[in-house]
Amino acid sequence: MSLAPHRVTERHTPGDLVTRLTGNVAEASSAPTTAAIGAAALLVPIGGMIALAVIDVWLVAVFLAGLPLLAWLLRVFARGSADSVSRYQHTQADIATRLVEALGGARTVAAAGTSTRELDRILAPLPELGAQGRRMWLVYGRAMAGAGILVPLLTTAVLAVGGFRLVDGSLTVGELLAASRYAVLAAGVGTVVGGLNALVRSRAAAHRTAELLALPPMRHGARPLPAGGPGRLELRGVTVLRGGVPVLRDVDLIVPGNTTMAVVGRSGAGKSTLAAVAGRLTDVDAGVVLVDGVPLTEVDPAGLRREVGYAFERPVLFGDTIADGIGFGPYRPSPREVAAASAAAGADTFIRLLPAGYATPLAGAPLSGGELQRLGLARAFAHAGRLLVLDDATSSLDSVTERHVGRALVRDVRGGTRLLIAHRVSSAARADLVAWLEDGRVRAVGAHEVLWADAAYRAVFVDPEEGPDEAPYEGPDMADPGDGPVAAGSPAPPAPPAAGKAAAPGEEGA
Repeated sequence: MSLAPHRVTERHTPGDLVTRLTGNVAEASSAPTTAAIGAAALLVPIGGMIALAVIDVWLVAVFLAGLPLLAWLLRVFARGSADSVSRYQHTQADIATRLVEALGGARTVAAAGTSTRELDRILAPLPELGAQGRRMWLVYGRAMAGAGILVPLLTTAVLAVGGFRLVDGSLTVGELLAASRYAVLAAGVGTVVGGLNALVRSRAAAHRTAELLALPPMRHGARPLPAGGPGRLELRGVTVLRGGVPVLRDVDLIVPGNTTMAVVGRSGAGKSTLAAVAGRLTDVDAGVVLVDGVPLTEVDPAGLRREVGYAFERPVLFGDTIADGIGFGPYRPSPREVAAASAAAGADTFIRLLPAGYATPLAGAPLSGGELQRLGLARAFAHAGRLLVLDDATSSLDSVTERHVGRALVRDVRGGTRLLIAHRVSSAARADLVAWLEDGRVRAVGAHEVLWADAAYRAVFVDPEEGPDEAPYEGPDMADPGDGPVAAGSPAPPAPPAAGKAAAPGEEGA
């Protein structure tokens, strides 16, 4: 199943997804077995009723007369049980969501000293869970009690009618004795309540699982990207909705091949969503996204993943060792390529200081936030294709390391187009072009030094109460060795960097 990630996450929390894909799937999978067992269990009662009909049609007629009441009883049970089971499973998902949130912020909880309060928050739905659990058993108990009373009454009625039929000579003693045994077999129909309870739970779980399967899948094509393409990225009329609200609105944007474009804007402007649609980590609701003239919906997914790479602000590493985490991707790079990518990301030095170097288990590696981010960059560099998207991927790096990464992108990483989500002035200044987003729309595209003349653009980076926290162009964290100092906040922007310096295609640093 291939799903557009935002289609899932905008409807379901991580905890709810975990509950649906684990416990609910397991319960739903038991439905065929439960149904088969239930069908087999009904063969004996049905056989008993057929035998009663053979002996005397009046006997089976008496038994069948009570079945509508039993059917009504089962229907009431199924309705009540289905509602309580659905509420029970929903509450389970709520608890799982709270637990996932707490685990993700465990350090914050510990630092704030609020573990007891957080535990109370996680377990707050527990009374509702208990109430629905008791309600399930109450409904089940009532159904079992009703069936336990009704079925013996039907058996007694069959024997009573059989007695009258014996008196008037319509039945022999042997036939009445046989009818009494067959009536007991027919009474086994009451055991259907237990099987029905299991089916109701399975059905509710299957419904929750089916809601995920009903989400529209990503449609893929089989077209390859043009060989040797420069990685030109184009968005035409792109709109993306989240919960029915536009996050990107009719965006038209062209990123020329072999250039670096920084995407800037205030929080909520749609920067990360634009980064996601650029490499089809999510689908658009309207418009089209093209790489080297080919719509992403028509591109072979394996080829797309080889040619479009990502680095994220908070990378997650997979695999057993550091080398596995860096090599994780559409293909396995060689140890030499892994080491080269690590060096380009400024990670090789600290990796070699780890107990087993690149063979250090990921689970036991003492990594800081900046080191983890560098490993994420190394993974992206190891699989760099014609388009590399950096979603605020150097936010945890110091200025020296950030500058090193920017230079390495030009010298040591496969050339191509770079799209970077930027929050720092220095990142935007290094880019060849800047796309300025505001409220999900592209407000302007141009060189940073040109846009800087607009006070509203400067306000994206400047706190009006505190002023800029870094120089708009070159400062100690940006200048090449030997460059003279540049005053922070200089009123007149300097000339654009010469080709081959900081703004060369592909060198952006964050």
